[in-house]
Amino acid sequence: MYLLLIIGATTSLTDAASACSTWPACHTPVDPLSQTELAIAWGHRLAAVLVGVLVGVTAITAVLGDVSRRVRGTILAGTVLYVVQVGVGGVTAIAGPAAIAPGLHLGLGLVIFTLIVLALAWDLELATGSKNETFDAPEPFEPDTTAEDGIAAAGRSLPAGGLARARLTAFAYFKMMKPRLMWLLCLVAAAGMALAAGPELTARTIVATLAGGVLAIGASGTFNHVLERDVDQRMSRTADRPLATDLIPVRNAMAFGGLLTVASLGVFLTINRLAAALGLAAIVFYSVVYTLLLKPNTVQNTVLGGLAGALPALIGWAAVTNEIGMPALALAGVIFLWTPAHFYNLALAYKDDYARGGFPMMPVVRGETTTRKHILYYIAATLVGTVALAWIADLGVLYAATVAIFGGIFLWTAIVLHFEQTEDAAFRSFHASNAFLGAVLVAILVDALVLTVSLF
Repeated sequence: MYLLLIIGATTSLTDAASACSTWPACHTPVDPLSQTELAIAWGHRLAAVLVGVLVGVTAITAVLGDVSRRVRGTILAGTVLYVVQVGVGGVTAIAGPAAIAPGLHLGLGLVIFTLIVLALAWDLELATGSKNETFDAPEPFEPDTTAEDGIAAAGRSLPAGGLARARLTAFAYFKMMKPRLMWLLCLVAAAGMALAAGPELTARTIVATLAGGVLAIGASGTFNHVLERDVDQRMSRTADRPLATDLIPVRNAMAFGGLLTVASLGVFLTINRLAAALGLAAIVFYSVVYTLLLKPNTVQNTVLGGLAGALPALIGWAAVTNEIGMPALALAGVIFLWTPAHFYNLALAYKDDYARGGFPMMPVVRGETTTRKHILYYIAATLVGTVALAWIADLGVLYAATVAIFGGIFLWTAIVLHFEQTEDAAFRSFHASNAFLGAVLVAILVDALVLTVSLF
């Protein structure tokens, strides 16, 4: 169903619909140049037939099988809407998009896809979940104080040698900047720039925006380390952090974070004030709003915290245009929706650790069954968002293929997670989410910077 959606979005954006103005079959084009567009249109029609058969079989199975009333009703509603969707598609092909409300065909498809995923999530919840799920308090974390290597041991006993001491300290400062977050967030900003400028994107804008972004991420990470240093000592995953092990004094860390903030704003100001304001907003939101207010106080911390990851999309666009446009908002929306689908896997894998830290993560508060269900919810929302982005930003076939392939892998790992319910399965889904977003962002870069040139 999703493949049909993304093909449909690409069809309308590449003028493939105009290459096939008959229905249900396509006429033979007079212009040889329209062969590619015709192939896309035919692909959409054939996919519609295949999906129609699958939807029909699913509806029959739901009626005859042992499923809940909610699942059955949702599937039947999607089936009825699919019949309507076919009719709307026929009218659109023959009379043109102007004959009906703009976007109606695509909008109906998104509703049908959402209904199907909801039915899947609810059915998996009943088939694999636990109705009376309980959570036992984990054993307190006891750090290994006998280790002789690593930061955890070195934190309270720095090497005597000057060079070894300097290396360990430098690595500790680097670790506070959370470098693992940088590559993906920089890709988000780069995609925002590419959507705004296309092939005319300058090297100066790229370097300044990414440099400012790296410094902003470093500042946010450093302040996060400072504010969570006591909690980090109770969690095995974070017990070796520089401030948790007293390797870096709090005063020095605060000064380092402040220096990174000033440097980030200085770099962003060489571009424009809006980029600088958004960069400062990202630092404040992650360091204060998320770390102090959301993360320790609400089960929706991951959902609302997605705003921090979405801001680089706006920064990238603003760096080029000095404003915020719809494609930037659409890309930011994809990142925002992707964040829970991504991070809930990590929350499942480290559920006991987050409980030790006192963080009200979804698995800790509402259980693993609900968390797995919400992963599917947000995967569906993310995929809907990628279709909207394709429609708004005029993205093409490469983007569609990338989203369909990696989105399918991400969805499949989340389904497997329902059945295996292990830490390894959670990590597979987590890594699949990273691969999905990384591939989608690279596809946006190639589409906007390379393929756009080849079309003219």
